[in-house]
Amino acid sequence: MADTTGTPVETSASGYGDFPVPAWFALPQETPKVVVKADLLPAVTVLSTVGLLGIPLGWLWSRLAPPERFRVVSLTEKPVPLQLESWHHFDDLAVFALLGFGFGLFTGALLWLLRERRGPVVLVAGMLGGLVAGWLASLLGPGLFAGWVYPAPSPPALGDVVTQAPVLDTLWVLLTLPLGIALVYGVLAAWNGREDLGRRLG
Repeated sequence: MADTTGTPVETSASGYGDFPVPAWFALPQETPKVVVKADLLPAVTVLSTVGLLGIPLGWLWSRLAPPERFRVVSLTEKPVPLQLESWHHFDDLAVFALLGFGFGLFTGALLWLLRERRGPVVLVAGMLGGLVAGWLASLLGPGLFAGWVYPAPSPPALGDVVTQAPVLDTLWVLLTLPLGIALVYGVLAAWNGREDLGRRLG
């Protein structure tokens, strides 16, 4: 194309002559697609590795959760808990919840460092692994590790005070670990602001 003096004028896809096309009128660029197939094998590794965190979580909980003390008032009936000792049921749940949430925050930050695998596949795998870790900790903590710290006493006499290992009364507390993973991973993804979450190293 030429102007009135015969001088050619270049045109481009983003404008017409000396009049550029507004950015909102430009054709949309292709957005990166979610990678699923390439992330499946790393996701399985992430799930199994995060699930193993239940072992140190259960061990640490068994050391921090307070036990409950009872007094033997009858040899034919169950021991009676001492005053305010029954509150330790809530303390055991609170300690497990805080530990699980802390483990989740730390795990979510580590998963974000897997830059070439960032995305929903690894996030879902990490959250499922968090559920496995919480379930494993709920089995090993009260059932195994706490039994080592507070072994079953010999048959008590009337008036003796016995100590019972800490227990978990509900399994809803298992959700704290995957919640921590999802929270920190979502915050980092929002802070990153890139469409591919920075998977490409360039």
